[in-house]
Amino acid sequence: MNETSSKTGKRSSVRRSLDKDLDRLNFLERATHHVTRRLAAFGAGLIFMVLAAAYALGFSTDDKDVVFLMAGTALAAYMAMNIGANDVTNNVGAAVGARALSVSGALMMAACFEIAGAMIGGHEVVRKISASVVSPALVGDSEVFAWIMMSALLAAATWINLATLLNAPVSTTHSIVGSVIGAGFAAVGPSAVNWHVISTITLAWVVSPIMGGLIAAGFLFLIYDLIVYRADKIAAARLWLPVLIGVMAGSFSLYLTIKGIGRVFLVGSAPALAMACGVGVAAWLMSRPLIRKQSIGLENRNQSLRDLFRVPLIGAAALLSFAHGANDVSNAIGPLTGIVNALHSYGPMGSGPAADTVIPVWVMTIGAFGISVGLLLFGPRLIRLVGSQITRLNPMRAFCVSMSAAVTVITASALGLPVSSTHIAVGAVFGVGFFREYYNRTSARRQAYLAARAQDLLPGESSNDEALTPRPRKKKANKHEARRRRLVRRSYLMSILLAWAVTLPVSAGLAAIVYRIMFTLFR
Repeated sequence: MNETSSKTGKRSSVRRSLDKDLDRLNFLERATHHVTRRLAAFGAGLIFMVLAAAYALGFSTDDKDVVFLMAGTALAAYMAMNIGANDVTNNVGAAVGARALSVSGALMMAACFEIAGAMIGGHEVVRKISASVVSPALVGDSEVFAWIMMSALLAAATWINLATLLNAPVSTTHSIVGSVIGAGFAAVGPSAVNWHVISTITLAWVVSPIMGGLIAAGFLFLIYDLIVYRADKIAAARLWLPVLIGVMAGSFSLYLTIKGIGRVFLVGSAPALAMACGVGVAAWLMSRPLIRKQSIGLENRNQSLRDLFRVPLIGAAALLSFAHGANDVSNAIGPLTGIVNALHSYGPMGSGPAADTVIPVWVMTIGAFGISVGLLLFGPRLIRLVGSQITRLNPMRAFCVSMSAAVTVITASALGLPVSSTHIAVGAVFGVGFFREYYNRTSARRQAYLAARAQDLLPGESSNDEALTPRPRKKKANKHEARRRRLVRRSYLMSILLAWAVTLPVSAGLAAIVYRIMFTLFR
C-alpha cells in the first residue's frame, strides 16, 4: 500500500513538473510570437519607406536635388505611417467601441477610404502646410528650405511615434505645424514664420473640438427626442433614421462635388448645394423601405434601435475616414510638397519664386498609401481608448460622434484649414458624454417617458434597457451620488488636454534641435 502511494506521488510530482515546463514553453511561444509580430510590422514599415524613396527617384530631374528628394520622401512616408497609426482611432474608434465593426474590418475599411479622401480632397490643406506656415520666399534658399521641411518631418514623426507607444492620442496637425515653426525659427529666425497664418490655424484648433462636441450633442439630442424617448421607438426610427441617412449622404456628396468634380471643371456653390440636396433626398427615399424591412419583427426596445443604427454607423465611419484622409494627408506630404516645389522653382537650383504650390500626383500617392500602411500595421493601439474608455458608446452615440467629426473635418478641409481630426473626434466623444449627463438630469421628455414606463404604459419594453430604469429620487443628492452618475471619465479629459498642450512646443523644440544637428552634419 505504501509502495503504491509512493508511486502515485511520484507520478503526480512528475506530472506537475511536466505541466510547469509546458506552461513555460507556452509562455515563451506567446512572447516570441508577440515580438515577431512587432518586428514584422517594423520591417514592413521600413520596406515601405525604402520603396517610397526609390519611387521618388524616378521623378528627380537634377542630380543635385536627388538626395533631398529621396530623403524627404522617405521621411514623409515615415510621417504618413505614424499618422495612420495614431489617428486611425478618430475614424473607427467609435464604431469599434459600439461593436458595429470588428477591429480588422474597421482597419480595412478605413484604409480604402483614407486613400480615396487623400487623393480626391487633400489638395487645399496640403498647400496651407507646404508654403503658408514658413514662406519659401522669406527663406530665400531652396536647400535651407528643404532642410527645414525634412527636420520638421523627422521631429513630428518621432514625437507621434512616441505618443502612439504611450497610448496618447495627440494631434498630428499640431505636431507638424509646431515642427515647421521650430525648424524655420532655428534656420532663419522669427521673420520666416507667417504668424498671421499660425494665429488662424491656432484659432481653428481651439474652435474645432468645441464645434465637434456641440454638433455631436445636437445629433444625440435629435435622436433622443425624436426616437429613443418615444412610446413607439420602431415607428419613430422608421420615420427619422432615413432623414439622418439623407443628411449624411448629402454632406458627403457636397464635399465630393466641391473637391472632386470641382477639380475637373468649375462647379458653383448653388449647383453643388442643389446636387447635394438631390443626393440627400435620394438617399432618404432609398433608405426608407430598407429601414422598414429591417425593422419588421423588432421589439420596442433600445437594443432594436442599436441594430437599426449599425449600418448607418458604418457609413458614417467610412465618411469620417474619407474626411480624415482629405484633411490629415497634408501633415505628411505638405512638407514634401514644399521640398519639391522649392527645389524646382527658386533659389540656387531654380529660376525664381514659385507662383503657386503644385502638388504632384506621386506625392499625394505616397501620403495616401502611407497613412493606410500605418493604420494597418500599427493602428489598433489607440482604438480602445477613444472607443470605450472615455465614455460608454453604443451605435446611436457612436453615429453622432462619427457624423459630427466628419461634418466638421469636411467643412474645415473645404476652407483649407488644417484642423486636428484628433481634437474633433475626441471633442465629439466628450460632447456626447457630457450631453448625456445634462440630458439625464434636465430632460422633461425623459422624465415623462420613465414615469410612463414605470407604470407599464409603454408596451413591448424590456426592463433591461440601459439607463431607462427609473431610480427613486433623493431629496438632496450628495457629492458621492453626483460623481457616481457621471458618464465621462474626467481623468482622461485632463490627460488628453495635457497631451494636446505640450504637443506643439515639444515638436517645435525637437525640430529646432534636429535642424541644427542635420544642418551641421550634412550641410
